Amino acid sequence: MSTSEAISSLTDVMTRFTGYVGKRLPTDVMKKLEALRAEEDAPLAMAVYDSMFENQKRADELDRPCCQDTGVIQYFITCGAKFPYLSGLESILKTATLEATKKAPLRHNAVETFIEKNTGTNTGSRIPWLDWDIIPDDDSCTIEVYMAGGGCSLPGAAKVLMPGQGYEGVNQFVFDVITSYGVNACPPLLVGVGVSTSVETAARLSKKAILRPVDSTHPNPDAAKMEALLEEGLNKVGLGPQGMGGKASVMGVNIESSARHPSTIGVAVSTGCWAHRRGAIRFSADLSYEILSHQGAVL
Repeated sequence: MSTSEAISSLTDVMTRFTGYVGKRLPTDVMKKLEALRAEEDAPLAMAVYDSMFENQKRADELDRPCCQDTGVIQYFITCGAKFPYLSGLESILKTATLEATKKAPLRHNAVETFIEKNTGTNTGSRIPWLDWDIIPDDDSCTIEVYMAGGGCSLPGAAKVLMPGQGYEGVNQFVFDVITSYGVNACPPLLVGVGVSTSVETAARLSKKAILRPVDSTHPNPDAAKMEALLEEGLNKVGLGPQGMGGKASVMGVNIESSARHPSTIGVAVSTGCWAHRRGAIRFSADLSYEILSHQGAVL
């Protein structure tokens, strides 16, 4: 196909996939919610879980977003330097966001800062937000779509700790954020923790963390142990589904980390609601694609 035909095709697929992510939760999230429902014995908590599954069923049947807040659209792009349409991706994804807003539809959530005017298109200055990882000697492209709602990952928090506070300080920060009113996400939460060298690097990693599968673990055994301990501790808080009380406060805790300056420990927390609207799709150079996040998905 010609370049113009290829760009049109890629735009169409991303338009449909962006809308799809707003209506249907990824397979790993649905399986985790089902597992938490099976472990629950509190009548109110069980009823809340059942309402969540009914919500998903209706969203699918009616082809409507599963949460009214379809968020600010964020694309996390892991793209080979040899992917033939790399240079056009920014324009393609902006058009896909605009088209998905009309066709899905998506709620209008892009307000121009200082102008205080809603664009009505979910696009604006630097929105949709694009996060880039470029891979040398590769010609494929994986695009992760994330709908950052006003109650889930957008009210995240970040701080630089002094080294003497150590990992105990990291744990304390996570608990303080999750148990405060600063996070308005709907439990059970997927908690992303970034541990790095500054607020901006930790914040980026915390967002990358909630893009990981719910039951994945950090490759470092000590970090994986911290993930498990944080999950165990947060579940003992007993938030339960929608904060109504129950066994599970969280679906999981994912940590992403980097090397850091010896005199600082940057830590950040991002949270995903139970309605964790994210999806991943991988394109080959010929624009054939595979949906990675939703088993059996058809656009």
